[in-house]
Formats: sequence, C-alpha cells, structure tokens
Amino acid sequence: MAVYRPVRLVNSIGFRETINKRIVNRLILFSIVTLIKSISGIRGTIGGRSGDGLTPLDVVKFTAAFGQWLRQRNPALTTVVIGRDGRLSGEMVAKLVAATLQGLGLDVLDLGLSTTPTVELAVAGEKAAGGIILTASHNPIQWNALKLLNEAGEFISAQDGADVLAIAEAEAIDFADVRKLGKYRTNDTWLRQHIEQILALPLVDRDAIAARNFRVVVDAVNSTGGLAVPMLLEALGVEQITRLHCEPTGNFAHNPEPLPENLRDIIKEMERGHADIGIVVDPDVDRLALICEDGTPFGEEYTLVAVADYILQQGGAGNTVSNLSSTIALRVITEKAGGQYAASAVGEVNVVELMKAKNAVIGGEGNGGIIYPELHYGRDALVGIALFLTHLAKSGKSASKLRRTYPNFYISKNKIELTPDIDVDALLERIKARYARNPISTIDGVKIEFDREWVHLRRSNTEPIIRIYSESDTLATADHLASKIISDIREVISEKR
Repeated sequence: MAVYRPVRLVNSIGFRETINKRIVNRLILFSIVTLIKSISGIRGTIGGRSGDGLTPLDVVKFTAAFGQWLRQRNPALTTVVIGRDGRLSGEMVAKLVAATLQGLGLDVLDLGLSTTPTVELAVAGEKAAGGIILTASHNPIQWNALKLLNEAGEFISAQDGADVLAIAEAEAIDFADVRKLGKYRTNDTWLRQHIEQILALPLVDRDAIAARNFRVVVDAVNSTGGLAVPMLLEALGVEQITRLHCEPTGNFAHNPEPLPENLRDIIKEMERGHADIGIVVDPDVDRLALICEDGTPFGEEYTLVAVADYILQQGGAGNTVSNLSSTIALRVITEKAGGQYAASAVGEVNVVELMKAKNAVIGGEGNGGIIYPELHYGRDALVGIALFLTHLAKSGKSASKLRRTYPNFYISKNKIELTPDIDVDALLERIKARYARNPISTIDGVKIEFDREWVHLRRSNTEPIIRIYSESDTLATADHLASKIISDIREVISEKR
C-alpha cells in the first residue's frame, strides 16, 4: 500500500504556480531534454498558443524528427505503426502524425483505438521501423503525448531521445518528393492478435479461469481498456462481466490514474458483494490495479508481486527486477523461491534493460506495471490480467485471502520543495555521507537501506523538489523514516546557509 503526502503544497501536475508557466510547459513538453534514461516520448497539454502546451505545430515537429531518425536508423524499414488511446484529442493528433510520416515517405499502419502494449507487439510483428503511441497514460483529459518506439517495439533510450531532440531543434528533416509520399492503411486486428498471443502462453490457463466462473467488474476510465479488457475476459472464459466507464469516449469519469482515491465507483460496486475481482486499467492499458471481492484494494505494488509469485511457483527459481521505488515484497518472494532480485533506476526503459541483463523471468514497476518477457518487453495490463486470474483460479482462494499470503509493506510517498538556488546534487551527497554505514545505491538518486526498510531520494528533472519514498512493515514507521530524512535535508540546508 502506498500513501502519498506532499511536504508543501504542489499543484496537480507537480509544478509550483510560482514558476513561470511558459518555462514549466516547455519542460514538460520537451521531456527528452532532460536526457533521463527512462524517457519514452514527448508529452504536454493540448491547446493554447505555441510554447504553452503540446500544439499541432509541436506534434508535427517532433513526429517529423522521429521519422527522420527512424529513416537514418533503418533505411530499409519504411513502416511506422501508430495507435491511440481514447482521449478527446487522439483522433486529431493521429491525423497529424500520420500525415507527417507520409510526408517523410514513410508508410503508416494505423491501429486506431488501441493500447500501448498492443502497439508494441504490432511494431515487432509487422517488422516496422518503429511506432508512435498517442497517449498521455494516466495524465488527465487535457494531456496527450507521443510515446516513441524503436524497431523492437520498445521505448527509445535516453541517447536515442537526445538524437531525436537534436534533429527537431536543428530542423534537419528531409521531406519526400511528392511522387514518393508514404502510404496509409489501417488494421483493426492487432488487439485480437494480442489477446491470442496471451492465450497461447503456457502459464495462462484458460480452462482453470473458466472453471472458477469468476464475476468480474471492469473500470476502464472511458478509454480503450473498455474494448480490450472485456474482449480478453471473454476469450478467457469469463462470462459475468460488469462494465464501468468502458465506453471509449475520452471523457474520463474520474482521475485516470488507477489509485484507490480515484476508484470510488468500482470500490462501491465491489462492496455490494456480487463480484469476485475488480479490474482497473489506465487509459493506455499498461497499468493494472485490482480490487478484492470485499472492496479493498489489492494494492498497486502487489499486482506485480502476485503475478511474479505465480511465475516463480511454476518455473522454480528465477530472477526478478523492479525499480528502486517499488516494494521490497518482490525481493522477499523472489529470494524465498531461490531466485535473485535486482533493482533498476526508475523508468520502464531502465527496468527492461536490467531484466535483459539479469535474464529475469518477470519484472515491472510498483505502479501496476507488469513486464513479462515471454510475451514482450513492455508493461502490459492485459497479460497481467490473464496471469493473475490464472493464479487466482489455481489458488482456490478469494482475492483478499490471496493478498494476505504476501508480506505486508507500506510505502510513504513524499516530496520536499526546494528553492532554485539549492545545489540538489551536493545536498544528496551530504545525505549519503550521513548514512555511509548503511547499504546505499546511487544509480538513481540515493537509496538508503535499513534491513527490510528503505528510503529513496530522487531529484526531479523538471522542478525544484526531491521525491522521498520510504517503505516499512508499518505505515507509521515508513512515515517516520521519511520525516527523519526530511529533517536531515533541512539541517543540511541550514548548515549550508
């Protein structure tokens, strides 16, 4: 369970109102300018004047830069796969993206309403040069983004992002002769192909799921999960499906981030006692949250833990990976099964890179992101659903009883606001020195371990704050750990001044 507490008031998109709005939007729009390894694309709010958000001009500029980069990377590959979630600006942005790619002489395969993992699979399956997913993931309705994929259907790296940005800033783009414009075609079969690939996985047991006759409630926040999740459930033999907010209108019925405070409707439905499991996905269906039969959240951190437990039970000892800010429970169950656990820097690209290095059988992030390499290297709520339901079916337990089989840890999420003149890197070095006797990781900020407890400090790349996550077996202790580090930070700042 994760509890978030800001130390000082910060607005909903994470920026102080006192920061110049134009600078803020430029930072969020040009997210690749930060050169963080977790970068996957370009995002921003839709509408307003140029420079104040993600305008149509920006969409064309960065699509053209990415297309140019793709042509330079693999001249023989000429197809780019695109797909979008259900948000209101999606159709407009998709038209801009497709036309821009055609103007570069690239052929466009448009999946239409789709999911992030479906587009990832399609890129590899179509042997395309790359892909663009039009989604702002869990961000609110006014946001959209270009998530950029390489030829493997995986998010581009930090260096790749820097190269795309350099092309965009230099406007070093060669458009095609009018006689060599790219072709445009649609394909609405890939969601079905995605589901068929999931059903073909050896560890997905359709018969076991169908035999349990699960009653399932789905909240897809009025995006493409409303198409994909019921389709998957029906393919798995689930006959009793209650749909909440499954019409992909783009008018999100609630905040689209699948956190308990945003899921009152499905929690209320589950509390009626007429269903076995509640399933929640974000707008692009790469994050999975679960609600137990009594209306209690299974816990966003424990989606990965439960699926990993099932994978490890079936295959014996195996390695797992999550990021530094994810629950220690994954390490506990991995080591119990005889495997090894490793933690990466925050960000899907980093998790995937470490999973490949460690030959991990399962991995992901504590926000409900499941990465199952047997299918593909990308967060995928659909494969997470199939594996979890198989696990739940074979366990013979209710969801709440299954949850109680795992060790309880609680994460406290905080952030402390700093003045722009503070040297954050130097500050983190001072904190690291104070805890030099403890195991410390510096691959992404500073993570300090205390036996089965930890505190992770990460600087923001776009605002003057430090994020402080802590975990312990009680929420009070997790809060205390965070408070102690915040006190240390204030002492260091005071000493400096």
